[in-house]
Amino acid sequence: MNDPRMVQPAAPADLDGWLARLEAAHPTAIDLGLERVAAVGQRLGVLEPAARVITVGGTNGKGSVARTLEGLLEGLGVPTALYTSPHFRRFNERMRLHGTEVGDAPLVEALGRVEEARAAAGVSLTYFEHTTLAAFDLFARSDASVWILEVGLGGRLDAVNTVDADVAVVTRIARDHAEFLGDDLASIAVEKAGIFRAGRPAVIGQSDAPAALFRSARSVGAEVVAAGRDFTFAETAGDAWSWRCGPHHWQDLPAPAVPGAAARGNVATALAALVQLPEGAGADPAAVARLLGGIRVPGRLERITAGSLEWLLDVAHNADGAQELARVLADAPARGRTRAVFAVAARKDAGALIAELRGWVDAWYLPQLDEPDMRRADELAGPLAEADETVVCCGDDMAATLATLEGQARPGDRVVVLGSFRTVAAVQAHKGWG
Repeated sequence: MNDPRMVQPAAPADLDGWLARLEAAHPTAIDLGLERVAAVGQRLGVLEPAARVITVGGTNGKGSVARTLEGLLEGLGVPTALYTSPHFRRFNERMRLHGTEVGDAPLVEALGRVEEARAAAGVSLTYFEHTTLAAFDLFARSDASVWILEVGLGGRLDAVNTVDADVAVVTRIARDHAEFLGDDLASIAVEKAGIFRAGRPAVIGQSDAPAALFRSARSVGAEVVAAGRDFTFAETAGDAWSWRCGPHHWQDLPAPAVPGAAARGNVATALAALVQLPEGAGADPAAVARLLGGIRVPGRLERITAGSLEWLLDVAHNADGAQELARVLADAPARGRTRAVFAVAARKDAGALIAELRGWVDAWYLPQLDEPDMRRADELAGPLAEADETVVCCGDDMAATLATLEGQARPGDRVVVLGSFRTVAAVQAHKGWG
C-alpha cells in the first residue's frame, strides 16, 4: 500500500499544494542518506552540473557565507544560483537565480519533474530531498555559472552532497542536532567534512577548528585553506579592516553590515572561497570592497530601527550562536533596556541559550507560536526564573506579546528577537518586515 511506484494523485496546481503534499510524503521528516536522492537525481541528469559548485556547511555562519558569496559574485558579473534553508516567510526564499527568488510557476514545474523521476525510480523522498532536487533541476536549466549550495544538516549524508563541490566551505563547528550528528565536536566535524573532495579547495573558516576536520580533509586529499593559517584578517583604522590569502591582500574593506567578530570571520571565509574561483582570484579589490558595503544577510544580527526602538533580529538557536549574540550585546550596550522575544524549537537546548545570554537581557517576552514542534512558552519560563532572569509575559500569541512589549518599551530600548528562524519570521510578519 505504501509502494511509491503506485499511481499517485494528480499533481497539485500551486506551490502551497505541493509543499503540503511533500510534508506528508515520507515516513520521517529527516532521513539522512544519499541513495534515494542520487537515484532520482541521476534520472533528472542534474548531479554533474556544467556550472562550478561552492558547497557551504558548518554549524553556524553558513547562510551568511552563502549570501555573501552570492552578493560578491553577482556584483562581479558572475551569474549565480543560490540554495539555502530554511526560509523565513516564503518558501521561494530558498532558491535564487541572479539574486532574485524563483517564482511559483517555475518551482511548481520543477517539483513536478522531480515527482516524475521519483516515481520512475521507485523511491520515497523527504520534503528536503524533493525540494533540493527541484533546486538542482531549476539551476541546471538556468545560465548560472556558479551554484552556491548551503548544506541543510551535517554534510556527509545531506542531500546537497550528491553534487560534488568544486570549493567546499566549513564555517564553524559547534554542538547542534546531536540526535543526528553526535554530541562531541570530533564526530560533528567528520560529518561536516563529508563535503570535501579530493584535489579541490576545502576552506575552513574557524581558526580553532577541531583536529578531526583537518584529518578528514587530508584523508580525502582536499586542498585545505584554513583561517588563521592560509587566510587572515585584521582591523585597521576606524571600522575598516584588511584581509590576506596567499597573493591576495585586500585593504580598506568596510565593516560588515552584521555586527560582531563572527560576522567579520564569515566575510573573511567567503572571500577565501571567492578567490578559489578564477572570477574571484582576478577581482578588483576596490570593487570587492564596494560590494561588501551593500550586502545584507536577513535575520542574522539584522538591525532595524523602528520609531524610537532598535530591533536586533537573530536566528541564534544554539549555544554558539547565543554566545556570539551575547558578545554583540556586550560590545554595543543599549541606551535603554534590552528586551528579548524568545521562542525555540522543542529539540533545541533552550537552557544552553539562556545560560549564554544570562545577564544581558533585562526583560524576557515568551510568545507561544502556533506550531507543534516549538517548545511551550511555560517550559522556557522556569529555566529563566531559575537563572534570575525577568519574564514579563509568557504564552500569549505573537501579536499580544509584541503589544505588551511595545506598550512597556521606552525610547532607546533595544528589542532582541531570537531562538529560531520561526521566531524571527513571526516578528517579521507581524511588523510587515521582509
